[in-house]
Amino acid sequence: MRANNIARICHAAKFAKMSGSCFALLFALNANASCQYQITNQWNNGFTAAIKITNSTSTTINSWSINWRYTSDNRVSNSWNANVSGTNPYSATNLGWNGNIQPNQTVEFGFQGTKGAAVAEIPVVNGAPCGTSTVSSLPVSSTNSSKNSSLPTLSSSARTSSSFAASSTSATVSSKSSIASSIAVSSSSAAGLIEASNPVIWADVPDPSVIRVGNAYYMSSTTMHMNPGVPIMKSTDLVNWSVVNYAYNILDNTNALNLESGQNAYGKGSWASSIRYVDGMYYVSTFSYTTNKTYIYKTRDIENGPWTVSALNGLYHDCSLFFENGRAFLAYGIDDIKIIELTADASAIKSGGLNQTIIAKSSAVAGTNFIVRPEGTHLQKINGRYYVSLITWPSGKSRTQLIFRSNNLTGPYEGRVALQDQGIAQGGLIDTPTGNWYAFLFRDSGAVGRIPYLVPVSWQDGWPVMGVNGKVPQKLGFTVENKGLNGIVASDEFNRAQGSSTLPLQWQWNHNPDNSGWSLSNRPGYLRLTTKRIAANFEVARNSLTQRSFGPQSSARIALETAAMKDGDYAGLGALQSRYGYVGVTKTNGNKSIVMVDTTSGNPQEITRLGLYQDRVHFRIDMDFRNQTDQAKFYYSLDGNNWTAIGSTLRMTYDLKHFMGYRFALFNYATQSTGGYVDFDYYRISQ
Repeated sequence: MRANNIARICHAAKFAKMSGSCFALLFALNANASCQYQITNQWNNGFTAAIKITNSTSTTINSWSINWRYTSDNRVSNSWNANVSGTNPYSATNLGWNGNIQPNQTVEFGFQGTKGAAVAEIPVVNGAPCGTSTVSSLPVSSTNSSKNSSLPTLSSSARTSSSFAASSTSATVSSKSSIASSIAVSSSSAAGLIEASNPVIWADVPDPSVIRVGNAYYMSSTTMHMNPGVPIMKSTDLVNWSVVNYAYNILDNTNALNLESGQNAYGKGSWASSIRYVDGMYYVSTFSYTTNKTYIYKTRDIENGPWTVSALNGLYHDCSLFFENGRAFLAYGIDDIKIIELTADASAIKSGGLNQTIIAKSSAVAGTNFIVRPEGTHLQKINGRYYVSLITWPSGKSRTQLIFRSNNLTGPYEGRVALQDQGIAQGGLIDTPTGNWYAFLFRDSGAVGRIPYLVPVSWQDGWPVMGVNGKVPQKLGFTVENKGLNGIVASDEFNRAQGSSTLPLQWQWNHNPDNSGWSLSNRPGYLRLTTKRIAANFEVARNSLTQRSFGPQSSARIALETAAMKDGDYAGLGALQSRYGYVGVTKTNGNKSIVMVDTTSGNPQEITRLGLYQDRVHFRIDMDFRNQTDQAKFYYSLDGNNWTAIGSTLRMTYDLKHFMGYRFALFNYATQSTGGYVDFDYYRISQ
């Protein structure tokens, strides 16, 4: 049958009375290779799709380039695992790592797009690997799937593959069948527009403090035990955020912060920060129960630094910086909210300066019994009035946002409950250049951590009224570019210019790193981790390199070279929290094994051990945070294409011992002797 006739049949079938989420496949086949276009998901006005190129010959395809054109209003907004260019027609070429397609091997890339109300179009795929197209169609019905988030979700077929693989340690799944889309590799210049929705960041960004400088917003947040610390994030729309800097590389040089002498900073480190901009200077404060100090950082160039730091002796809990008429202050406290004056340059406590309680027993406006009494102070001056935002947690209710106001800095203040919905609380008020107001708050969301929400604010009689009829809306009523979490998390091929030792800002070390134990230059194109001391387990391993996990689902995979490991070494990919899990390689009596360790019970247990008879191995962890499922599943692969489930399902728990959402972690630690090393070829994340 001629290709154009079949294409017309496929086009007509799209408008038949079938399920609105019907999946369809279009194949362009010849004797050399096949190019397959698959719609993996679709919703009201958007879709995700994948193109698979299968080498059906007996010789290797060394590079590839394909193209396609939509005849309807379908348009690509972002892509992954390929260089996609054009604005219809579109062209796609290979990346450095997927250009060679071995005989009988399949390479897949994907993209997200926009469309009208109709079912997503199935275009013909052309190009050298596809040859002269012979087209056929295969409709596959599925249950209806809607899109309620700005991020793409796993297709139903992907979820089936993933759950099957996890059901048995002997199950083998396709290297990419369980991943519908990647948020890490985007090569399309057109990001596309979507309606903004909550949560605005489905990842651990707790205790946000946000300011606006012109048309740009800057946010700082809690770091805990991770370094570099106090991330500075930037946005132009309050929804899409990117890490642009950190206030410090290390907070201090102590045994606890270095993970030495049996000490650690888990659950401590540095806590709630405050960010302000005054007369061309940016200020950031934070405090630490590890060092019992409060720190104030400042710079004139927030995105590039340098920063200067002043350390104040004493803890000013959840302090908020405030500047007025050449004076500087910290507002802080638990229940009794206090204010103390700093020197004008905010470098020290001002001798004889203001020092008093401004709100006594702030909890009184919310009840009598509390799980958490009011804290998380944000002091702001808006339209001539002073506003103090606090979070509290009354017994039997959810986390609650409080608001106080006064005509004078030192009071008296009157207060009320500002928001009590879904536990969304703690943060401050922020305006847009056009005069709209929002509260930027967060919600405790299980194992993924504390995730930010943007709450509309209206003003009534001088009070900020949060939410819509007292509720936080899921849809926000304005459009933004669909950039996903690219600025918060990122894949890394570890390819650097000669001599460069820079890691992308999405990476953070677990505690202070030992910089002599890692390198990007010892073997170009790889991250090398070398053991420098003995460690009892994964949790106390130094130089574990981490990134946030993210929702609703996230997957990370690595390739690991293990030839230089020593007996007693452990290396691999971990899900880091107090109740951690990992999949990796260990070496015993000269023999290497793949192991999966699970700490669901509270104590690490080796669940599975398999012999490994090659130096290169691949690992993957899939995390599911939908409806706080909070499960992680572990996989290994000997070729990077076919994956086998291993061990048990980790029941992830947000444990206050770490006080942080789960992290993907690259690790290598020694239990017998130091000096062994491993090389990580890549770190790739997918939604």
